[in-house]
Amino acid sequence: MTESLLGRARASGIVDLRIHNLRDWSDDARHRKIDDRSYGGGPGMVIQAEPIFKALAAIQSSGAKVFGKKVKPHVIYLSPQGKVLTQKRAAALSKQAWVILLCGHYEGIDERAMNRVDEEISIGDYVLTGGELPAMVLADTVVRLVPGVVKEPGSLVEESFQAGKLDYPHYTRPAMWKGKKVPSILLSGDHVKVKAWRAEQALKATRKKRPDLLRRKP
Repeated sequence: MTESLLGRARASGIVDLRIHNLRDWSDDARHRKIDDRSYGGGPGMVIQAEPIFKALAAIQSSGAKVFGKKVKPHVIYLSPQGKVLTQKRAAALSKQAWVILLCGHYEGIDERAMNRVDEEISIGDYVLTGGELPAMVLADTVVRLVPGVVKEPGSLVEESFQAGKLDYPHYTRPAMWKGKKVPSILLSGDHVKVKAWRAEQALKATRKKRPDLLRRKP
């Protein structure tokens, strides 16, 4: 969160990223415990509702001072049960003034805390040990779409998953490398033909690698 685009965005004040430890709101002064066994039995622990409730209340209160006005945060719970993150959803979230990411852990959180959650998001159909990595993925995906974060905004338009297709292939110097030459059309200087070639190659790559994208509804 302190490197590359995210680090520069934070340093310049374009975005404000803060990390909070749920244990700070634990009722257990000695061990700062925030989880307990699941009612009904079974393996694994469950994060309690009370520390989540207290944390969100405190963060919302402190955040109101930062914004200087009443802004309601959009609370996202990172969970394998959520809708899978897409570029389209990331673009929508980049327009939110304030987002709070709640990381799941163990068997998840007490269901009674879910009424404090606006949305569940997953980064894929697999299970991780916790929601910290998904939170980092979501933050990176969303922050780079905030105006001013990426130096060349045009690069956000022509990339994978825009317009429902993968990106076209890219080449750089040298023009000849180990007997393989850069496609001549990219050296032609004809921008119209280059644009058409890139569109064709993007479609070809999508058909070959991710044909499911072409079957999705826009």
